[in-house]
Amino acid sequence: MTQISDAKKGILTDEMKHVAEIEGVSEDFILKSVAEGTIVIPSNVNRDIEASGIGAGLRTKVNATVGTSTDIVNFDEEVLKAQIAIDNGADCLMELSIGGDLDVIRNRVLDMSPLPVGSVPVYQAAIESIRRDGSVVYMTEDDLFNTIEKQAKDGIDFMAVHSSINIETLTRLKRQGRVTGLVSRGGSFMSGWIVENEKENPLYSNFDYVLEIAKEHDVVLSLANGMRAGSIADSTDRAQIQELIILG
Repeated sequence: MTQISDAKKGILTDEMKHVAEIEGVSEDFILKSVAEGTIVIPSNVNRDIEASGIGAGLRTKVNATVGTSTDIVNFDEEVLKAQIAIDNGADCLMELSIGGDLDVIRNRVLDMSPLPVGSVPVYQAAIESIRRDGSVVYMTEDDLFNTIEKQAKDGIDFMAVHSSINIETLTRLKRQGRVTGLVSRGGSFMSGWIVENEKENPLYSNFDYVLEIAKEHDVVLSLANGMRAGSIADSTDRAQIQELIILG
């Protein structure tokens, strides 16, 4: 069961009760909002965490980012960063490592955090493809879905999934050009893969499979905006608006 499926059945979960209490709103408001999808409660079934509500009518949440880079790989420092964020009132953490053993650092953050933890699965799938074969373009569809499933099983509570970078958005991007190009790492990974392989983005064409994995583990999906503009000159251009339409 998931928070939203329970809410649609009128079942008030412990997580919903907790969110109502800490937010100072009624349980009925939380129940109705989760059922309608205007509030989400990231809480993977494989973890026991302090539930936090995100959405309309609730406090603005602080999502603190931690993670290794290709230049600095120090797991202890990343765990310390996470602890500092927790101690200073962060509502959730985003684990975005791209250096070192990505499974180890993710699980270390998951193990120490009482807060919801998010990730961007395409980072791991792409980085491991680069390490193994030399380029992100050799990443397979199985690499993507296996990574999403592995991270969900590990306990990741919410994921940024790049489902809206597709052939249509890239066609519009190529037609118009940009001053500052693509500034989204995940968007760049998926764009390079689509162009080189001349295939549709599997996270778009097989989005139902993404939903199946998310449902099994009650993972909240954050549909990533890979075509976001990196400058005022590119703001709300054709590619960005096309992506927003697809996201909708």
